[in-house]
Amino acid sequence: MQRRRDAGGGGNHDAEQRRRVAVEAARLISEQGIRDYALAKRKAAERLGIVADSALPKNAEIDEALREHQRLFDADDQPLRLRRYREAAREALIFFARFEPRLVGAVLDGSADRHSALCLHVFCDEPETVGQFLDEFAIPYETGERTLRLSRNADRACPVYTFAADGIPVDVTVLPGAWLRQAPLDRSGEKPMQRAGLAALDALLAVAPADAENQRLSSAT
Repeated sequence: MQRRRDAGGGGNHDAEQRRRVAVEAARLISEQGIRDYALAKRKAAERLGIVADSALPKNAEIDEALREHQRLFDADDQPLRLRRYREAAREALIFFARFEPRLVGAVLDGSADRHSALCLHVFCDEPETVGQFLDEFAIPYETGERTLRLSRNADRACPVYTFAADGIPVDVTVLPGAWLRQAPLDRSGEKPMQRAGLAALDALLAVAPADAENQRLSSAT
């Protein structure tokens, strides 16, 4: 579908269309496991017959719609699933301790669903060392690559190792040691990504599920 730019005006109409696209994108993310927000936006807009670029929501708007979708349609299972993922994340942080790991993504921010992976950042200037470490424990894995941005003008392709642990997909991105001091930008490209070490995760696990639903964590390094 060819997209067009709005000629101007219609601010309230644009806001309503962004809301509709965000809600539909959140449904696709939750139900179909789409992890690429740009793809979810495009699919949602196409389903709704919306073509104006001004009607495409920001990623933060999709995050908000996703949380609302989970409250409405997954309120019974999602908190229990999140607890299970966070407990598994604690074990993973201990396992990868030599690489100064940090938890990132949906398991940290509380939006994890049945399609989510447990995402870690580990720090090592020789990425193959992480693969060798997994080999030592006979853990089968697949490799890939992910581009992360340290600033708007600086990005880097980082190696990724993926495997499963007790039925939970684990996604480990290997970053240079220098990036431990400064988190890469989040998917909005406007602020540092939230990260948590073991102590910060333990603080989350200590919170009652009802209180943890809306708890947000400041960037932790």
